[in-house]
Amino acid sequence: MIDIHSHILPGIDDGPPDFVRSLAMAKQAANAGITHLFATPHHMNGRYENLKGNIMKYVQDFNAQLEQENIPLLVHPGQELRVNRELFISLEMEEVMTLDNKGQYLLLELPSGEVPNYTQEVVYELLLKGITPIIVHPERNKGFLEDNNLLVDLVLEGALTQVTAGSIIGHFGKKVKTFAERIIEHHLTHFIATDAHNITTRGFQLIGAYEAITKGFGIDHTFYFQENAELLLLGQYPQKEQPIPIRKKFLGIF
Repeated sequence: MIDIHSHILPGIDDGPPDFVRSLAMAKQAANAGITHLFATPHHMNGRYENLKGNIMKYVQDFNAQLEQENIPLLVHPGQELRVNRELFISLEMEEVMTLDNKGQYLLLELPSGEVPNYTQEVVYELLLKGITPIIVHPERNKGFLEDNNLLVDLVLEGALTQVTAGSIIGHFGKKVKTFAERIIEHHLTHFIATDAHNITTRGFQLIGAYEAITKGFGIDHTFYFQENAELLLLGQYPQKEQPIPIRKKFLGIF
């Protein structure tokens, strides 16, 4: 399996504080059937700055350690970039790390409490530059919860999205779980990833999430998400289905 979103590198964000715990995460990922993993540390979120050049070096060094420890996991470079008006300056300065440094896909994080009013403009400008933003964990965003059309509009514009595995199996509460299911049902997401931070509360739960998706939506949905992760790894464009707007009556369940 392929995990496109994780915080496995030691001591650079809110992931593991040291190499010992990073190594424990790598072992857990490999034991969970993950063979390829994107390390996507936070960047420009008001707390952490992780520049492209540094990430490349961290990943290279970490892969060398994994090989030495005989852990069957290959880590790929990435970044979780917070949406902001200055991100294009960081992009021009070669500080932004697209997934695998291919210039095609970028994990884009929104603040959990809102959808900034310039988000659609940022998505549009990134697409013009040939970079497809993947909006991470939209199911945990208060703005999308309150107005589902904000998410629909971004997907229709060309953004992709990634739902967190833990959300699907209820680790973030019933409201988030229900919204994650609605997002899947209405073709508003394209990837499932762990967003792993540690081996306890935020571990590698892809298998559990895929099992829940198979049970709730059928095996074809699971294959869809797994194949999209494979296509992304190969630098190809993922499959997309026409999004279905979420009716307001569903909001009553919250």
